[in-house]
Amino acid sequence: MTMYATVDSPLGELLLVGEQAAGPAGDAVALVSLSLPGQKGAAVVQDGWSCEPAAFAGIAAQLREYFEGRRTRFDIALADGRGTAFQRRVWAALDDVPYGETVSYGQIAERVGASGAGVRAVGTAIGRNPLLVVRPCHRVIGADGALRGYAGGLERKERLLGLEGALAVS
Repeated sequence: MTMYATVDSPLGELLLVGEQAAGPAGDAVALVSLSLPGQKGAAVVQDGWSCEPAAFAGIAAQLREYFEGRRTRFDIALADGRGTAFQRRVWAALDDVPYGETVSYGQIAERVGASGAGVRAVGTAIGRNPLLVVRPCHRVIGADGALRGYAGGLERKERLLGLEGALAVS
């Protein structure tokens, strides 16, 4: 069953989409998508989805702590099987970028074994990240230190990097 909830944030109202998953305390939610208002490729609530704010209470609490500067890493169950094998490798590399640090698209390409022209494919995979904020694609910047592409908009990318103390000079 696909569930959703909205959560207020400093970036605007976030749309959380998840699926029921077995958790240590019984049924839990596995996060499928976290979308920002006006985001390129954002999830859209579909007929048949169930609005279940209580199912996302733990995720909402972690997001609140993050935006308050009290959380540097998320502990959230993520839905399996999303994206291509290449996208999953790129997204796993994003998960390894520490809070408060930035890396270049080229560095991510090196980490996933996609050198040279592969940087463009890495950028495309990062742009298709369905879990903004939680999977820190905002920490990827241009090799020259400039902010480059973010599905949620460069102003939000700048805001997230500022929150983390990793604001790049553009």
